[in-house]
Amino acid sequence: MTTHQPIRIGVLGTHSTGKTTLLKRIEMELRAEGITVGRTGRLGKRAAAAGLPKMQHHTARSTEWIITQGVADEIAAVAQGAEVVLLDRAAHDALAYFHAALEYRGESAARTERERLLTLATTQLPKYHMLLATVLDESVTVDSRHDYDPRYRRLVDHHVHQLLDRDDIPHLRVTSDPDSQAHIVDEAVRSCMTEALV
Repeated sequence: MTTHQPIRIGVLGTHSTGKTTLLKRIEMELRAEGITVGRTGRLGKRAAAAGLPKMQHHTARSTEWIITQGVADEIAAVAQGAEVVLLDRAAHDALAYFHAALEYRGESAARTERERLLTLATTQLPKYHMLLATVLDESVTVDSRHDYDPRYRRLVDHHVHQLLDRDDIPHLRVTSDPDSQAHIVDEAVRSCMTEALV
């Protein structure tokens, strides 16, 4: 595969809705086609390891760290020769988690701070060839090792789709239905292969 610009596919959605699993499936299919794939991820855990708050405790600072670290990871993947970069937590994902955390805590952020973070995330949109947004299905059992607050999980899902719809950001929704997931994997692989021929 030869292309001047690496293909970037981002995923966003609330926790435990299959984002990482979906990207792993896309990665396996692409590697089977001989495509070099880079994948970013674990940003929330890495933010916590750096001493930053996460989940319902997110702040503007932790949000900015996640967005900029995700961008840095993507650049590093491209520098290492990735033809396709799979972004586990596209920039708007961090915004949705931040807005959900504020609503959860009954707080608000200064308008200038909100606008600054939105601008930061929006600068990344032209780089994505495809954005995938998972949809929360509360009937799917969550791993018991995760002590997720169900209200916060719902708020993140709400803010993810509100941000995408409000700003009319092109994306594909991915439900928990196996057929939906298989279709999205096929679409992503087909898009990468088509882009490679351009």
